[in-house]
Amino acid sequence: MAQPPAAALPRPNPSDSSSSRSSISAELTTAKSEGNLRSQRASCPEPVNALKATRSNCETATSDKIAALNTPCYFHRRFGDTLDIGKVLDEIADESISHSSMVQTATGIREVSKKLQNRPIRRASRTVLIVTKARDNNLVLLTRELARWLMGTPRYGSSQGVTVFVDSKLRKSKRFDADGLIAEDQNFDRLLRYWTPDLCWSVPERFDLVLTLGGDGTVLYTSWLFQRVVPPVLSFSLGSLGFLTPYQYDDYQEVLNRTMGSSNGTSLTSSPAPKAMTPVMPADVVSDAGMRVNFRMRFTCTVFRSPRSPQGKLVQGPAEEFSQFEVLNELVIDRGPSPYVSNLELFGDDSLLTVIQADGVIFSTPTGSTAYSLSAGGSLVHPDIPAILLTPICPHTLSFRPMLLNDTMALRIAVPRNSRGGAYCSFDGKGRIELRQGDFVNITASKYPFPTVMGGQMEWIDSVSRTLRWNTRQAQKAWGDKSFTLGPSARPSMSGSSAIAGRAGSLVPMMEDIAIEDVVDGEEAEEEPVEYDIDISDEDDPIDSRDSGYEGDAASSASGVEGPQAMRTVLGVRQPVRQQTL
Repeated sequence: MAQPPAAALPRPNPSDSSSSRSSISAELTTAKSEGNLRSQRASCPEPVNALKATRSNCETATSDKIAALNTPCYFHRRFGDTLDIGKVLDEIADESISHSSMVQTATGIREVSKKLQNRPIRRASRTVLIVTKARDNNLVLLTRELARWLMGTPRYGSSQGVTVFVDSKLRKSKRFDADGLIAEDQNFDRLLRYWTPDLCWSVPERFDLVLTLGGDGTVLYTSWLFQRVVPPVLSFSLGSLGFLTPYQYDDYQEVLNRTMGSSNGTSLTSSPAPKAMTPVMPADVVSDAGMRVNFRMRFTCTVFRSPRSPQGKLVQGPAEEFSQFEVLNELVIDRGPSPYVSNLELFGDDSLLTVIQADGVIFSTPTGSTAYSLSAGGSLVHPDIPAILLTPICPHTLSFRPMLLNDTMALRIAVPRNSRGGAYCSFDGKGRIELRQGDFVNITASKYPFPTVMGGQMEWIDSVSRTLRWNTRQAQKAWGDKSFTLGPSARPSMSGSSAIAGRAGSLVPMMEDIAIEDVVDGEEAEEEPVEYDIDISDEDDPIDSRDSGYEGDAASSASGVEGPQAMRTVLGVRQPVRQQTL
């Protein structure tokens, strides 16, 4: 499969100077070269229709399928001994297979998938990467504390801890104080390393575990860092809502000892089972040591450009691939600054499904069902359900309702050649690109899922109940009961702040939670600008967040700003509910 352009992925353009790679030369010398990884990815063929193949092609199809699994993917290597993939592919490729055998095979595959979800991974996590939320200096101190504990806790029969990678921006940070850490223990000089987006792209299989300190935005940023292979991701809740962050940072020692293995120097498989993990909300925990992983579905979104003349007019010819993205939440296609309603053609497996006339449309993963799709009226979907959510944005019809599509369907969303205006598409809120007449986007289920370490069987239900107050109301009174009582699962009444304050851990913020010390005589006091150790800039963005692939677009002219900053100036960034003050 052809690699996407460098602008679409978190790595520098190959034509750029080699200076950007100098900071990670030491890391690259101890891992496989990027060229070898590319050749392995290129050896992964697209799926073939094995049921229609002849017997002479069965062996070739099977070998190709197995070759596709010989990728540097973390899970392909970890679960290689779970089942005989070649035998299963041989059985379904046989044209003489009976109906009952097909049913048994389908049922068996479903059972295998269920067992993979419930199977704890008891592999040693010798290399840990920490992703810290940007523009929060308090988290820099927590990153230092966590890194110090990981490097100083003996594991796996060794007298020292594991190798820890932190953000390269912390190399010179006074708050992180790397020199002070090394002064405490000389072994930290070898165990403390620094990651860059280029390193995450080049050798993702080097990391055994990723820890995020922040909110859902930090988890999405991690997905952008690993646009192909993704190590298991364990997220601590240090942000705003926290759909994807089920663990409390205060319990990090207990959680990581269980996930990585005991801290007495023995191996993970031979260590006694530590205490259960403590997610943010009460949930069932795993009985065995190790990590249970939820393979969250991602989309592979590929943008294609129709050929144009030097004057910008459409000409006949095949479309060319422009950019490719791996999306965890959603792909959004909207009308952008155009005053016209979006006119989009939706194809499924090369068949026209419908013509969309709306402000836009959202293609969401089950993980993204609690994000933009929810705001547009989409349904909540459990992340274990393999589906593509189609949610229109302000459709100009009463009958266009949100729906779920099969994840095996290959979708194509195109701007017709005779459309009055174009459209804009964004990928997890980043990489905003303009689509003109004749351009289109292909959407397929990615073969590189996003693995998150689970906190319990009811983790997802707990998260929507905690963050969205799902199905919460005052309990109905029994007949003859005149007292004011709350049921065991009820939430406090919204009649007043006193009722809200009466319940510990209420999910509704009180007025007292709003800081008022900065208000002086009815006027807000001016705050001095804060300098952040980890800041956000155009140069450090792992994805080129340009507003379009064309020059002189409407957004740039409207804002008076050119380049990638133009669309940020016009549209800004979607903010979560009650986002914490920086």
